[in-house]
Amino acid sequence: MIRVLVADDQELIRTALATTLSLEDDIEVVGQAGSCAAAVEVAGRTQPDVVLLDVQMPTGGLAGEDGIDAIVPLLAAAPGARVLVVTTFGRPGYLRRALESGAIGFMVKDAPVGRLLEGIRRAHQGLRQVDPELAAASLSLGASPLTEREAQVLAASVGGTSTAEIAAAVFLSEGTVRNYLSSAIGKLAARNRAEAIRTAVDNGWI
Repeated sequence: MIRVLVADDQELIRTALATTLSLEDDIEVVGQAGSCAAAVEVAGRTQPDVVLLDVQMPTGGLAGEDGIDAIVPLLAAAPGARVLVVTTFGRPGYLRRALESGAIGFMVKDAPVGRLLEGIRRAHQGLRQVDPELAAASLSLGASPLTEREAQVLAASVGGTSTAEIAAAVFLSEGTVRNYLSSAIGKLAARNRAEAIRTAVDNGWI
């Protein structure tokens, strides 16, 4: 049996997916989680073979911004698990980040059920499973031009947050925040902060 953990913050999707998987003779759903912290906790407790991990999940107190940031602590909690990222947001930057963090595969949620089942079985065998169109886009896009700090500051500025609020959130001075924002805007060839955020989000860099 392939022991699977389903981690997705949307309960309807999570339970429907778990029910679908449970119909397979060789798959057993051993746990569900609705946040990054819960995914790490359940993974440590159940030691699944494969984890289906959503990208846009609340952290639940775990360090990081999204589900991809949960991959490293998740694999530390369950060293034998294979992480298969399954998301609505098929962004090239997400794919690159997920694979660099240790995920074995990356699929979009609108893929046919048969492809998802194949992905789970391939992941269990240690074989990589990546959406082919997304893989091609990721290769052509390349790595994020932003440093870790630039990405952090730009992510903290989403929603029109003031420089003072960003500085408090990331523990930097306002002047340093302005420098990082200016650098990020320049690297992304954007006209302003809003455009830089849009470019970074669309490419999955923040």
